[in-house]
Amino acid sequence: MATKKAAPAQAAVDVALSELVDGEKKWAATSLRGRREVLDRVRELTGRHAQEWVDAAVGLKGLAASSSLVGEEWISGPYVLAAGLGALSKTLDALAENKSPLDKARFGTRGNRVTVDVLPAGPFDALLLNGFSAQVWLQRGVSSAAAKANAGLAQLDPSRTHGIGAVLGAGNITSIAPLDALYELIAHNRVVALKLNPITDPLLPVLSKILAPLIELGAVRLLTGGAEVGGYLIAHDLVDHVHMTGSARTHDAIVWGTDAEAAERKPAGTPKLTKPVTSELGGVSPTIVLPGDWTAADIAFQAEHVATQRLHNGGYNCVAAQALIISADWAHKERFLAALRAAIANAPARRAYYPGSDDRIAQARKAYPHAERLGPNGDRLLVTGLEPSPAEPLLADEYFAPVLGVVELPGTGADFARAAARTANDAFVGTLGVNIIARPDTISELGAAFDDLIEELRYGTVAVNAWTGVGYLTPTASWGAFPGHTLADVQSGIGVVHNAWLIDRVERTVVRGPFRPAPRSLLHGEPAISPKPPWFVGNKTAASTGRLLAGFAADPGWTRLPAIFASALRG
Repeated sequence: MATKKAAPAQAAVDVALSELVDGEKKWAATSLRGRREVLDRVRELTGRHAQEWVDAAVGLKGLAASSSLVGEEWISGPYVLAAGLGALSKTLDALAENKSPLDKARFGTRGNRVTVDVLPAGPFDALLLNGFSAQVWLQRGVSSAAAKANAGLAQLDPSRTHGIGAVLGAGNITSIAPLDALYELIAHNRVVALKLNPITDPLLPVLSKILAPLIELGAVRLLTGGAEVGGYLIAHDLVDHVHMTGSARTHDAIVWGTDAEAAERKPAGTPKLTKPVTSELGGVSPTIVLPGDWTAADIAFQAEHVATQRLHNGGYNCVAAQALIISADWAHKERFLAALRAAIANAPARRAYYPGSDDRIAQARKAYPHAERLGPNGDRLLVTGLEPSPAEPLLADEYFAPVLGVVELPGTGADFARAAARTANDAFVGTLGVNIIARPDTISELGAAFDDLIEELRYGTVAVNAWTGVGYLTPTASWGAFPGHTLADVQSGIGVVHNAWLIDRVERTVVRGPFRPAPRSLLHGEPAISPKPPWFVGNKTAASTGRLLAGFAADPGWTRLPAIFASALRG
């Protein structure tokens, strides 16, 4: 009976891949300017169908249409896809003119590495994300000249394509699947069979409309179905490469098999899937809070910041903060933890839409019977008293649910910063992202010790006074694990995505933001006019601001800015 059910799905895969074989030839014959025109059409369609996209996302996540949390779907859906398409379009335009995408980039050095300033990427960024910045750090030994020469990746030779890539889409953030497909198509010059996660199947109609120019060209095919479809797809002889977003557990099942098969294959180094695999797999993300002389307003704002890092999208984010690293000797520790409890408890209620969430909450409660149950339904857990050890369950496994732990370390100043870096590197599984929160004067006082802290952290995105999610939203930033993982020890994955300037040999992205929102930032000498960010879970106008930002990303223009600012200031 199972074979009969699987046959139509397998036939759909066969047809899609056969069409992609022909589509690869069309893609190879499409000039760089032609490719840019296709991306520009996709961006226009993203704007045209953005409301339909958000409606589908709101439906599958069980949000009320009037909820401010709808802003999450605007910003992490059509906004970031449209922004990514715009940045990739400019990259293709530069390459078509025989210029490097990095010709106008600003280079620097940090820790014996060359850096590239990627945010702000223009005057609109400087206004809309005022006070935020991002740098891509290149791997050791890569010069600025080499970075310029190699930027463009596979688009440096666009007629030389590299077969068919299978992309297994994520089930949480709705832009991940199309963005991953774009990176496979542009950075690697492979046509794409994109299989949606069953959770996001309701997005198939709108994504078919948005990606229509690529589908008509034969460069992309969309597929739906369960694990049997995904397994058939990635094993198919016509597929040359696989990219997936998910958990390390799912990755290992795909690469090594399960149970007895995996137990035999993994030690022997004989994977079940022998094709090249790249991945983004999440992990346990830390937030390091450096002690300082915080005001009551600082405490309240940063408590909501940390609550957002955990609760955005209901806690179902690969880079959600799962544990704080905080000084046991900080004078404001208890006040901050009290404010954090309140911020978690008072965040808007929402349905646990991601499969298995209740079971993972139950597992956490079993492991930590003393966990505090917060929120309207008591389904948000805060666990204090964690040991800074890889044997600690909360640090060894990504819960992918609203569970937040607290690790206390002794010390202050540079001693605490060094201990926090060691703990984040050695006790936490995964290397996708780490957050650091510190007053500007604390950063200044630490001086070189703060620079050392950033350099020592082995994470793909390091965010200072910003959530690492800002790195995800920045199309010119890289997104992925810290380099060095292997199929046998994959942790947060292999390779990067986004990276719209197509920079080669990336090590990490470092994001920085203002410690305080405006106007307090200006009153304390921080040159930043950004109000409370629209991705904060307590932002009252997130939905309207997100909708306006998505419209801007699809069709940028100066006349759109006043409405965005007016909405954002009311947040």
